[in-house]
Amino acid sequence: MSERGLLDYPRLAPGVRLHFDKVREAWVLLAPERVIEAEGPASEILKRCDGKHSVDAIIDELAVVFTAERQVIAGDVIEMLRDMAVRGLLAT
Repeated sequence: MSERGLLDYPRLAPGVRLHFDKVREAWVLLAPERVIEAEGPASEILKRCDGKHSVDAIIDELAVVFTAERQVIAGDVIEMLRDMAVRGLLAT
């Protein structure tokens, strides 16, 4: 775990997967007994939660994709990953 309290290389928990729903025309996170629509930047974060991208790499990539300040992106990414961890959507 990093000093942020997150996995250094976040990945989705077993049984959780990211899927493009053609009917909704949106990315959704499928978890046991729940479906969570991932809108906008959330889907970009989730696509990188593969256990291969570090938190820092995710932040760096998204700062480029969204042409935003790294510090702003970092806050958003860390907040989302913490929320996912609390909800049991990230592997520990």
